Amino acid sequence: MTERGAVGWTLVRVVFGLTLAFSHGLGKVTGDMSGFAEGVAKLGFPAPMFFAWCAALAEFLGGIAVALGLLTRPAALFAGFTMLVALFRHRADPFGKMELSLLFLTVMVAALIIGGGPFSLDALLRRKKA
Repeated sequence: MTERGAVGWTLVRVVFGLTLAFSHGLGKVTGDMSGFAEGVAKLGFPAPMFFAWCAALAEFLGGIAVALGLLTRPAALFAGFTMLVALFRHRADPFGKMELSLLFLTVMVAALIIGGGPFSLDALLRRKKA
């Protein structure tokens, strides 16, 4: 990866990770989870409160981890799966309702493929091990 590519990827990773964490996850983990859990139940998940918390934490903690580039691939896997479910949830809605889920899913899949990149805590920890 060129240095310009690394800077570009870092920008995408940080902006999308922080946006997912603070625009979508934070409100869920600090608010009343019951409404979100009802939506999860309507999707057919067993133990909807448990899976609502899993999704909220995947968005909040996963978004922060992706932004920092810390455990990037596992964090992106959980956040990406959550976005895949959100995309499924909005599959019959107008495109504008599914657009955010699709954008976040795309970035999380990219994070699975690329990892944190050279400007990440993952890379810093790898350099310290070596």
